[in-house]
Amino acid sequence: MTVSTEGLQIRTGSRWASQLVELLSSMRFAISLLTVICIASVIGTVVKQHEPANNYVNQFGPFWADVFSSAKLFTVYSAWWFLLILAFLVVSTSLCIIRNTPKIFSDFKTFKENIREQSLKSFPNRAEGRVGESPEMAANRMGQQLLGSGWKVKLQSRETPTGLGWMVAAKKGVANKIGYLAAHSAIVLVCIGGLLDGDLIVQAQMWFNGKTPFTGGGMIADVPAQHRLSPNNPTFRGNLLVTEGTTASTAILTQPTGVMLQDLPFSVELKKFIVEYYDTGMPRLFASDIVIRDNETGEERPTRVEVNHPASYKGINIYQSSFDDGGSKVTLNAVPINGVIKPFEVSGVIGTSTPLSNGDDKLTLEYTGLRVINVENFAGQGSATDVRSVDLRTSIESRLGSGHKTVTEKALRNVGPSISYKLRDAAGQAVEYNNYMLPMELDGARMYLLGMRETPSEPYRYLRIPADDQDSMEGFTRLQTALANPGMREAAIKRYAAEAVESNRPDLAEALTASAGRALGLFAGAESGVLPKPLPGEPAIKGGLQAVSAFLEANVPEAERERAGDVLVRILNGTLFDLLQLSREQAGLAPLERNEETQRFMTLAVIALSDAFLYPAPMAFELKDFTHIQASVFQVARAPGQTIVYLGCGFLILGVFAMLYVRERRLWIWLAPDPKDASTAQATMALSSNRKTMESDQEFDVLKTQLLKASP
Repeated sequence: MTVSTEGLQIRTGSRWASQLVELLSSMRFAISLLTVICIASVIGTVVKQHEPANNYVNQFGPFWADVFSSAKLFTVYSAWWFLLILAFLVVSTSLCIIRNTPKIFSDFKTFKENIREQSLKSFPNRAEGRVGESPEMAANRMGQQLLGSGWKVKLQSRETPTGLGWMVAAKKGVANKIGYLAAHSAIVLVCIGGLLDGDLIVQAQMWFNGKTPFTGGGMIADVPAQHRLSPNNPTFRGNLLVTEGTTASTAILTQPTGVMLQDLPFSVELKKFIVEYYDTGMPRLFASDIVIRDNETGEERPTRVEVNHPASYKGINIYQSSFDDGGSKVTLNAVPINGVIKPFEVSGVIGTSTPLSNGDDKLTLEYTGLRVINVENFAGQGSATDVRSVDLRTSIESRLGSGHKTVTEKALRNVGPSISYKLRDAAGQAVEYNNYMLPMELDGARMYLLGMRETPSEPYRYLRIPADDQDSMEGFTRLQTALANPGMREAAIKRYAAEAVESNRPDLAEALTASAGRALGLFAGAESGVLPKPLPGEPAIKGGLQAVSAFLEANVPEAERERAGDVLVRILNGTLFDLLQLSREQAGLAPLERNEETQRFMTLAVIALSDAFLYPAPMAFELKDFTHIQASVFQVARAPGQTIVYLGCGFLILGVFAMLYVRERRLWIWLAPDPKDASTAQATMALSSNRKTMESDQEFDVLKTQLLKASP
């Protein structure tokens, strides 16, 4: 039997109806639908699904984000057109099965023994010979031999002009046809399972049962019934957030325009969230010790949920999806970075906010996240390549081999906690910050990293602040505060001039004082009025090394600019060092010694002070203390289609193996009596196979030798 790509041909008075049935039941239509589903699945894999709308606007732009959103490309697997295509694929494939199943089962029973002798001579695998037996005896012998080799055999006698002839018809490998049915049934089962476990049931309740997504805020218990789904909902998949020591019984089902609340027939209490780490700081285990409490009977069932080891209760599976902050308490210390502020402490809870005021400016501090463990890769920090030690063979081999091999080894290290927060102005614009609690070893120096970004799509940009001799940030902040103080700057300039010029040269001391005052004033941002005005569209220069460079470009001829810059930078470094010493004296600390360590700190501090003018806030919040409270994010799912999908996968495996590894073969041997000698027979033999292979040729040669008693 040859499988046709045409559809069902029905006889009806309506030509339109017959053409529609033929199209739906045709294999070409099913393949077209399957191609569209594959393309949609690729889109759903490449484009992140169910992300916030702002993320798509940042990635694709307002116009294309709106176009893609209208086409439901951000929610492909729950889009109406995707579900409709799945439904049509189920109908089309089912009609294909209905159309071909009777033909296949009919083909199982037939041996096609009525084939003519002349037709056998047109087969690629054919042979003719003479058998030293009568046709009947030869037919019986051949039939027995084929039966012993696993063939199914049927004998047929025919009257010929020379006597009674016999047809031996045999077949083997008919299970190949079962592969067709199994593979197509698998498509139907997987699609039905996908429809059941997808968003179709929830969408149907929204279409026909008056359910609508919830777009507001507030307590879950106060959400009206039209936004809730019954505990008897046959299928759903949502997220359940449970904080340590609390209980939750309502899952959140994300929808394109809001959320639906799924009431569960039980509640989940999180006793403890467990995270275990490797020595490198990488997580090794995520687990949640929970208690499942039945809402009707009050029965309690303690259990543990781990990644890839879900818990199950009343047909609902509970998976460990991720973890989140459960409302940790943090204490932050505000330190001056780009302005004159008095340090202060503020306390809050992750997920809440605190109002702040900076003069007339009103800000809101939003506590967005606390990470207790941060694992970073420090491979290659501060390393350089020595060309004398390069081994070409080793270099090539390092890039060959398995896919997980890398050119450099990873050096993973836990760098400690970090705090994330947002500063939102009165207009609602926010800048996101991420600051590490502890300093890191970078390029041979310990640095505090203060990160910021203006949009979630951007990576963090970090301001590096050197740690002082006490491994704290206070040395830098004292220097920054002193730099912003005119009196401290004047005292530092006088001390520098007194140290650099002999007392009997008042004219030189006066000139040096003026130069140092100009350099330090430019660096501190106190003399921005002498700087050239910025070009349209460019930001104004406030201070730092950028201000010094702009002043030199505007006031010093190009030929003398390099020499003047070197002099001005030396003066600036000297005055800043004296400013640092004055700030330590004011704090009651001993002065720093002039050594290599102090020089490295000063170099890094000057760079940090210069970069601080680009920092968008006058202060940064340093994490001083925290009380970590964790929460587990569970995925709860009732998936009746899961068993159907597993069954479909089994059918698919069976079908693929049957079609690929089972060859259907049919063998015919026509035995006609010899006109010259009735005790012998003339034999015509032919073999057909659904796939032309070398194995078919070899098998035919063996059969020809065994049955016809002839040499290959």
